[in-house]
Parts: sequence; structure tokens; C-alpha cells
Amino acid sequence: MRAALVSQPGGPEQITIGETPVPVLKDKQVLLKVYYSAINRADTLQRQGKYPSPPGDSDILGLEAAGTVEKLGPGATKWKIGERVMGLVGGGGNAEFVAVHENHLLPVNELLSLQEAAAIPEVWLTAFQLLHFVAHIKAGESVLIHAGGSGVGTAAVQLAKLAGAEAFITAGTQEKINLAKSLGASEGFNYKEGPFVEKLLNVTNGRRVDVVLDCVGGTMWEQNIDAIGMEGRLILYGTLGGASLNGDVIRSIMGKRLSVIGSTLRARSCEYKSRLITSFQEMALPHFLTGTLKVVIASVLPFEELAKAHQIMESNVNAGKIVIEVIPEQRGKNIKTDL
Repeated sequence: MRAALVSQPGGPEQITIGETPVPVLKDKQVLLKVYYSAINRADTLQRQGKYPSPPGDSDILGLEAAGTVEKLGPGATKWKIGERVMGLVGGGGNAEFVAVHENHLLPVNELLSLQEAAAIPEVWLTAFQLLHFVAHIKAGESVLIHAGGSGVGTAAVQLAKLAGAEAFITAGTQEKINLAKSLGASEGFNYKEGPFVEKLLNVTNGRRVDVVLDCVGGTMWEQNIDAIGMEGRLILYGTLGGASLNGDVIRSIMGKRLSVIGSTLRARSCEYKSRLITSFQEMALPHFLTGTLKVVIASVLPFEELAKAHQIMESNVNAGKIVIEVIPEQRGKNIKTDL
């Protein structure tokens, strides 16, 4: 099968589309024929050698995929051959075939395209986890979402609104701010134009937010502490702006009795991911079919342009997800595996 391989840690030029064996299925796994996949920040970090796949997972790039069930592994009973599904994986999504635990798949309704489905698993489950499993967001609360034009950001805005919370975002362009507002954010602030907390307080009549979702880290710390209210929850899930802090950090946390929680998804246990996916399927997935939740796709590129997709992501110009067409649907039936 064709797969995204990294010859050595480095820039996007290290990515090649090469041949590698089709995965051998383990207990409860399903072999998914991948029509579409997508890329995430974790992929760019893995390519650089900074974020290896968890033990036991494929070292092929890609954390999500959408396609059809090709084969069932030992003990797998939840799905039928040929069913349209999307899946969350610890690695291997950027390939023609990927092994997925049967509990880490979601059905793709006829109202969703496989292209749209590929843009859902990693970012929507991350946003759902941050809001519901980690921050325990409640109706009537407010949340500040950094990188509000990103895949996770656009998902978090919509999920916050669905939960009855008010969302505010930061982003680096007016285009991304406008996108987030069209999805339900009350207001957005361009972090490139300087400190934003005073602008936030002007909009909220002085009320600070209950929750902050932060993928930036160090460079946002002081503004996060200023923006968040008493007994608020600061959720850290990335360090794009650095991982080091200086100053009176502990006192700033104690003074507001804050809960500061770090979170990841990729390295979570199989059982945790299964619970998360089940909850997402019950609470969120139906809302894609009614149009309440919308998949935001920035661009769709052919598999051969995966390196270009990484370049686009690292330039921070995309608003929404970058989707990769792995197998063109019109020729997908001709690609088979003997496993």
C-alpha cells in the first residue's frame, strides 16, 4: 500500500509517499480503506522528530481517516464489510489502509461526505474532550478559545455554543475571526494587534471568562491569567508559543484559585478513547446531520501534495482543516488487499 513516510526528522521535504506493508490486524481491529485523511499539528511535530507515535501505534503519519471497512480482525463484530466510517488512530491515517480499533470508529451517514468525515475525528474529539471531559463546561459559562480559526478552534466554538456557553476567540487574521463569529463566537480578537484582555472586558462588561482553551502556552500565560475569572479553569493542550514560564506563576494561580489542567488525546488509553467516542456519538454527531454543527475545510489536496499541506499548516494561513485525498473515490474499488 502507499503511505506517508518520513525518511528522517526535518522539514516537509522529508515526506515521501512510498510503499509499505498493509497493517496486520490485532484483536478487535478493523482494516479501513482510506479515501480521505487530514493533517494536524501533531503530524508536523512528528515529522520533526518531536512527537513520536505512542508505543504500539503505527509510525506512519496521520491521526484520522475516513473510508470503508475492508476487513475485520479477530473478535471484531461491530462493523460490516463496506460500511462507510471515520476513525481516530494513534498513527497511520495517511495511508491507503489503516488498522483501527472497532470502538474508535464512527458511522458516516449519507448526509456526510467522506471528505467531510475525514475532517472530524481528531479535532472534533479533541475539542469535545477539552470542553466536556476536562473543563466540564456548563450552560451559561463563557470560554476563551485560542487559535479560533484552527480545526480544533472552529470545532470548539460550535461545541461551546451547543452546550449553551458563550465563546470568544483569538486569531491572527480578521478572516479567521469572521469565520469563528459565523460559527457562533460572540467576538474575536487579533493577537497580532497587541493585548486583547481589555477588549474582551469591554465586550463582556467587565466579566472574565470561566474557561480558557489554550494551545499556545508560554506567550499567552499572563493574558490568560488576566482574562480568566475566579475559580476558572485553564486548559493547556499545546505549546505553540513555548513551554517555559517566568515570574510569579504559582501566586497568580493561587490568587484566583484556578484549576490549571494539561491535556492530550493521542496517548490516552484505548478504553478512554472508546468512552470519549461513544459520548461524542451520542451528544454531538447527530447535530452534523441537522446542520447545527458544520465541518470547516480549508482545502483538499491530493496525497502526492502532503508535503505542501504541511507547509500550509506551518505557515498558519489555513482556516479550518486541511484534508488529504488518499484514494480517489472513483477508483477506490480497484484497490484491494490480500490480507
